[in-house]
Amino acid sequence: MSKRNTQLRRHTILTQLNDLGEVSVDQLAEQFQTSEVTIRKDLSALEQSGLLLRRYGGAIPLPAEITSAEHNDKVSRQKQAIGKQAAQLIKDHNRIIIDSGRTTAAMIKQLSNKKGLVVMTNSLSVANQLNELESEPTLLMTGGTWDSSSEAFQGQIAEQVLRSYDFDQLFIGADGIDIDRGTTTFNELIGLSRVMSDSAREVIVMVESEKIGRRIPNLELSWKCVNTLITDDNLSEQVKQQIQAQGINVICAPIE
Repeated sequence: MSKRNTQLRRHTILTQLNDLGEVSVDQLAEQFQTSEVTIRKDLSALEQSGLLLRRYGGAIPLPAEITSAEHNDKVSRQKQAIGKQAAQLIKDHNRIIIDSGRTTAAMIKQLSNKKGLVVMTNSLSVANQLNELESEPTLLMTGGTWDSSSEAFQGQIAEQVLRSYDFDQLFIGADGIDIDRGTTTFNELIGLSRVMSDSAREVIVMVESEKIGRRIPNLELSWKCVNTLITDDNLSEQVKQQIQAQGINVICAPIE
């Protein structure tokens, strides 16, 4: 089946999902006269793009508060606050990894006054922003296989490159935080994230407060791999204490 037909089918799936409130794999397979394996691939790709949530036998829409324009404006301010706070943890001449993502990218403008940084990333967007800094950090790229859903390089080559280095800090985002287990993600490509955490002496997770408590099936980093969680000051004291009980340093950045 052509790429255009695949895109059209996925667009139709999203339209039906918004109209009906849920879709099932078997019904979609019958409707499109294709295999259930193909439909599962469609749902997986749409979930990785943050457009729906999969559940057993089908999928449901993302909660409305996650997709509303008002919410996105609020998130933008949160990301800026988190990024500013994260940059304060970086010392001159540190060797750091910045994972792909809008929250991690929010820290880049704050690095202009940092001297002698060495920065590894798997994101072309992050790399381009780093390249514009007047401080001119030494830029390293993982290379690897391009993954359009995460807009980043993934795969074994990227993992091998990372294993060749050691870093002071990793800055990484998350789609959700399971308070009992650790960071979670829509993306099933979690191998590189774990290699990143293994390659850094300190792992800093950057995530907005409303994502904390969201249980997404794919566990990315368990709490034993994380040192610090940076979020915004909308986090409740009760939840903050629950995460601290896991041995995590929790920093709540003030939203300006």
